[in-house]
Amino acid sequence: MGRLSEKVAIITGANSGVGAATAKMFAKEGAKVVISARRVEPLEAVASEIREAGGEVLPVVTDISKLEDVKHLLQKTVETYGKVDILINNAGVLDEGLRPIDRFGDDDLDRVLDINEKGTMYCIREISNQMKENGGGSIVNVASVAGVMGCGGASYVASKAAIIGITRHTALRFAGQNIRCNAVCPGSIATPMVAGMGPDNMDKEMFGAMCKHADMQVPICMPDDVANILTFLASDESRAITGQAIVSDFGSTL
Repeated sequence: MGRLSEKVAIITGANSGVGAATAKMFAKEGAKVVISARRVEPLEAVASEIREAGGEVLPVVTDISKLEDVKHLLQKTVETYGKVDILINNAGVLDEGLRPIDRFGDDDLDRVLDINEKGTMYCIREISNQMKENGGGSIVNVASVAGVMGCGGASYVASKAAIIGITRHTALRFAGQNIRCNAVCPGSIATPMVAGMGPDNMDKEMFGAMCKHADMQVPICMPDDVANILTFLASDESRAITGQAIVSDFGSTL
C-alpha cells in the first residue's frame, strides 16, 4: 500500500477491463485517480466503487480521438489536482473480425487508428507538456502482443505496433528529463471487449493462422495481471526503466 501516494494519475479507457482494474489498484496504492472513457454510466460505476473503497477519483467523459476532449481531460485534472504524475494510455478498440492485410476495411482502419494511435499520441503530447512543467512523470501505454508478433487483424496490429514505436520515441525524447515512457503488451485478456470474439465473427484464415501458434494450456491474462505491471511501471520502483515494451502473455508467444 502507498506505492503511488500523492501521485495524480490519468487512466484512459477506465470504464471496464484493464482500465477499471488499474484505476482501483492505483487508488488503493494512494493515487488520486482521474478516469476517462466515452460512456458515462460505466465510468461513474467505476468511480463509485473507488469512492466506496475510500479512494479519491475524478471521472471525466473523454473520447481520446478528439483533441478537444483530451485538452478538456487535462484541464479538469490540473484544475482539480494541480498536476499529472502518471498517464496510462489504455483506451483502445479492436478491428472488425481479424481482417488481414488483403481484406481490411478502409473505414475500420480509420476508426482503429483514430483511437488507438492518434488518441494515444494526443494524450502523450498534451500531458507530457504538463509533466515537463511539473518536473517529471511516468507514461505507460497499453499496446498488445499483436504489435510485437503480428497476431491479429491488420488494422489492430498496425495501431499497436505504432504504439510500441511511439513509446520508444517518447522515452528517447525525454531521456534525462525525468519523464519515462514504457509499454505493456498483453496477450489475450479476459475483458468485455473480447467477450464476443469467436470463429463465427472473425476472418477464418487469420483465426486459423493464430491458432497454429496457440497453446491452450497457457493461461489467459486477467485485468489484474496487467494492472499489476502498470502499477510497477507507474511507481518510482521502476524509475530506471524507460523505452521498454514488456510482453505479458504467460509465455504463449515464446
